[in-house]
Amino acid sequence: MRRGSLLHVEMAISRRKKEETVEKVKQQLETSYLVAGVKYKGLTVQQMQNLRRSLPESTKLIVAKNTLVGKAIEGTKWEALKPCLKGMNAWLFVHTEEIPSALKPYRTFQKELKLEDNDFTGAVFEGKFYAPEEFKQLETMPTRADVYAKLLGVLKSPSSKVVGVLQAPARKLLLTLKAYVQKLEEEESKS
Repeated sequence: MRRGSLLHVEMAISRRKKEETVEKVKQQLETSYLVAGVKYKGLTVQQMQNLRRSLPESTKLIVAKNTLVGKAIEGTKWEALKPCLKGMNAWLFVHTEEIPSALKPYRTFQKELKLEDNDFTGAVFEGKFYAPEEFKQLETMPTRADVYAKLLGVLKSPSSKVVGVLQAPARKLLLTLKAYVQKLEEEESKS
């Protein structure tokens, strides 16, 4: 085999792998609620595998070049991730609405290994970009159950008041009718 044709085959494989990576990222984006960039400089393969195992099943960590992720997010609601497309990033795809529980394993991993420099580079949630200093908002979001409980509490309180208000005129009407009936009965018994 000639040297020139070997180079051509290697380039074709490389291009195909790049296209596969872009497609893999696009598939992850389709069902994600949140996508975050994570610095992973200096992490070993073993550490990355341990991190992946610690993540909930609904969260995927993919190492992909920024240029390939840039191609995948182009023209999508995830374009707001562009500020993250620099440095060495791994990409966290969260496929659940329970954002805090999806981010917590990385924070635990980060603390255990004392990786202060390997922080989130940013994230997109509901079309909005969150810079690293804004991650506290994402990490302390109430769960769906919390939101439902609060909503139910809010709805329950006024509804009981509304029912009381609606029942008041009916009670008054009933008491008035009862008094009228008693009056008629008294008049009838006198005659």
